[in-house]
Amino acid sequence: MGQDLPSRTEVIVIGGGVIGCSISYHLARLGITDTLLLERRQLTCGTTWHAAGLIGQLRATRVMTELAKYTSDLLFELERETGQATGFRQNGSISLALNGERFEELKRGASMAKNFGLAAELLTVEDVRAKYPQLNLDGAVGGVFLPKDGQADPVGVTQAFARGARQRGARIVENCPVDTILVEGGRAVGVRLVDGQEIRAGTVVIAAGMWSHELGRRIGVSLPLHAAEHFYIVTEQIAGLPSNLPVLRVPDECAYYKEDAGKILLGCFEPVAKPWGMAGIPEDFCFDQLPEDIDHFQPILEAAMARMPALETAGIHTFFNGPESFTPDDRYLLGETPEVADLFVACGFNSIGIQSSGGAGKVLAEWIQGRAMPADLIDVDVRRMQPFQSGRRYLKERTTETLGLLYAMHWPYRQMETARGARRSPCHDRLAARGAVFGEVAGWERPNWFAPEGTERRYHYSWGRQNWHEPVGEECRAVRDAVGLFDQSSFAKFLVEGADAVKVLNRICCNDIDVPVGRVVYTQWLNERGGIESDLTVTRTGETSFMLVTAAAAQARDFAWLRRHLPQDARCHAVDVTSGLPMFGLMGPSSRTLLERLSGEELGNAAFPFGTSRELELGFARVRASRLTYVGELGYELYVPAEFATHLFDTLLAEGEGLGLRLAGYHAMNALRTEKGYRHWGHDIGVDDTPLEAGLGFCVAWDKPGGFIGRAALARLREQGRPRRRLVQLNLTDPGRLLHHEEPIWSGDRIVGAVTSGMYGHRVGASLGMGYVTGDVPADSGWLASHPLEVEIACKRVPVQAQLGAWYDPENTRIRG
Repeated sequence: MGQDLPSRTEVIVIGGGVIGCSISYHLARLGITDTLLLERRQLTCGTTWHAAGLIGQLRATRVMTELAKYTSDLLFELERETGQATGFRQNGSISLALNGERFEELKRGASMAKNFGLAAELLTVEDVRAKYPQLNLDGAVGGVFLPKDGQADPVGVTQAFARGARQRGARIVENCPVDTILVEGGRAVGVRLVDGQEIRAGTVVIAAGMWSHELGRRIGVSLPLHAAEHFYIVTEQIAGLPSNLPVLRVPDECAYYKEDAGKILLGCFEPVAKPWGMAGIPEDFCFDQLPEDIDHFQPILEAAMARMPALETAGIHTFFNGPESFTPDDRYLLGETPEVADLFVACGFNSIGIQSSGGAGKVLAEWIQGRAMPADLIDVDVRRMQPFQSGRRYLKERTTETLGLLYAMHWPYRQMETARGARRSPCHDRLAARGAVFGEVAGWERPNWFAPEGTERRYHYSWGRQNWHEPVGEECRAVRDAVGLFDQSSFAKFLVEGADAVKVLNRICCNDIDVPVGRVVYTQWLNERGGIESDLTVTRTGETSFMLVTAAAAQARDFAWLRRHLPQDARCHAVDVTSGLPMFGLMGPSSRTLLERLSGEELGNAAFPFGTSRELELGFARVRASRLTYVGELGYELYVPAEFATHLFDTLLAEGEGLGLRLAGYHAMNALRTEKGYRHWGHDIGVDDTPLEAGLGFCVAWDKPGGFIGRAALARLREQGRPRRRLVQLNLTDPGRLLHHEEPIWSGDRIVGAVTSGMYGHRVGASLGMGYVTGDVPADSGWLASHPLEVEIACKRVPVQAQLGAWYDPENTRIRG
């Protein structure tokens, strides 16, 4: 404090850890040099200084892998540019599997790595022994070696980013704590320091690690992260220990090993973690350690001594316990906050901050410069989070689980076990009484499947067919042959009303929503690059009123997008009515008969065509019924005020009993939509995918008055002719194998695409998926028919059929009823 600080700057970055310094460096590389980084104490003094410094590249998702890969590529260049040593060496990494299911996971990861251009080698037990002879390999079944992985000095990396930022004109000030962020008119306009001095800025960035939660909380911004204790030991010198040992991960024992100057650093991500610090972090916290807890670490140490016998006689030089921040889903928080414009965040890095620092700093700098997400960063977008997830109790409970999930089995369809029950539909108890096995999305408890009477109501995870396969098949067949009832209350619903509603929504939507009252329009919201920001339906409920329905997981993100694109002088407003308007999906050939019996109205194709919406009296409730489907059968979405929801649910069940009605869950919905080729936003379509590539060109109203956001970019792509890639439908010739995500698609000796999502289709009896075929292949029906494709699953290639259209009812006769 007391330093000569400017009264105004272009960008203020709060936090002098590796992330804040990387952001400042990358802003300067883009020419944004009027940047001021403010650090409360000293650079690296929070979490960065005690990080293990592992530089891994392969992560659970494409974007996180690409950001980590960029970091690895950057570190050598950064050292040459700045003259500051980073301690980076590419000694590779080994992940060791102690059972067949873990080896399956590692092999699937090795296949996924090929999509990103990462080298990955499968290892036998003898291969592991040759690379790491110090190990006892009893119980091991194999491993994977990533030769481009390595390790670095966290402090050195941070200082290199800081030096590079300063060399390019940025200013970094230590011992300068921020009291709060200044907000005016819904925008961040600067900061107030603890001495009362105010500094104005056009952009403010929170990169303050575990302090970020409280900085956001003071101004009503939700940043769900919680610190947890992270343990490791450093041994005394071990004679004869090679200096080129790879980083070793033994996830089945929750442990990682790193050679460090002739010593071994042994760390862990234990299954039940110890949250810390949400009640407040001491003001003088600086390069601090937390109290030792050898009892907590003892099980990890005992397993490690058996795995590496040299540890039995090596003395412990350092027992370390320090805090690191974790988020509710183990992915970091990046981007512009939905609550406050011009306020960006980069925090909650879940122990992968060093390896992600370069990539995260780069894309956030580009985001700040362009005021638009520069790539598909949905996985880490701060807008995926819900406000309730910043609650202290919720975070404390969830953090006991999320730290350990880094090394837990990453099962497909795995459900969180802690901090459950936050959001429930009005019919939750009724669903539970009928066998619902719930999953969680954005805090919502949703019935994923229904366990038959007398069977266990829990998941048995595997990489193949799980224990819900047959029950879900029964649900799918009920939807095909009779009628299924889905509780879709979690879907996000917004109302837009006012004299300018048509004009504003037609600018945001790529389809034409200026339709007669009672019509439903399927559309997307696009960014200026033509990429898909949202996938939704818009129902015209009146001359100046509309109802918008989108995915549960996109609620906060989509509502923020909507509000940001309402002009300040527009004569309309938007309201989120999700909580007050539950929705049920009634799907199947008997759905019309059921509604006719309850309403007493004739609902045939002439009276109630597809894509229309009207009010019906069902029981004692007045319900908005929209004739739509996401499962490929005759069906209706029923929107009902919350106070009538349980009555409507009971009424539908009672009347549907004689028509074969069956409750169905989200696994069945996913299977049914996959058979129809219906896209899922966040998997099959996203911000880097255009409607032309995704096969959604029918949603683009090219010539509507006023155009729409992204039209110019789409028009340029249309002029180029064939899209650079196409979303295709996949059918495995081996129905016993399952597709999940990011499996490479091969044509001959080259990778031409990747799987975006997969599910078993019970109506067609096949294992299905979707994926983009890209590169210099036409990917049209003729090319697909004449070029056999294969999909790589766990390092084995399996033949697959591919086509552009749906596998089930491609003529849509079922939907027409």
